[in-house]
Amino acid sequence: MTTSPPSRDAATPDPRRDSLIDYPCAFPIKVMGLRVDGFELAMTEIARRHDPGFDASTLEIRQSKGGNYLGVTLTVQATSRAQLDALYLELTGHPLVKVVL
Repeated sequence: MTTSPPSRDAATPDPRRDSLIDYPCAFPIKVMGLRVDGFELAMTEIARRHDPGFDASTLEIRQSKGGNYLGVTLTVQATSRAQLDALYLELTGHPLVKVVL
């Protein structure tokens, strides 16, 4: 005897859904790294490779209490999960980056 899967109503979320993000959308990404010359420019260049319309004037920058690190918030126009995955991969692979959230 075969049983059928339980039925879902429209209000029940589908666990197979690939993303909880509604694309396109403004998507903030926090990047923490060493406070060195060129860090902000490097993060801006990476953001522009994945979002050609990225506006560097929207960059939010915070220095760590000890002054050794910078926190940079990049708000990109996210168009797909593949785009965000590629962006995260490039950011986390950069030698100056310590953490990406």
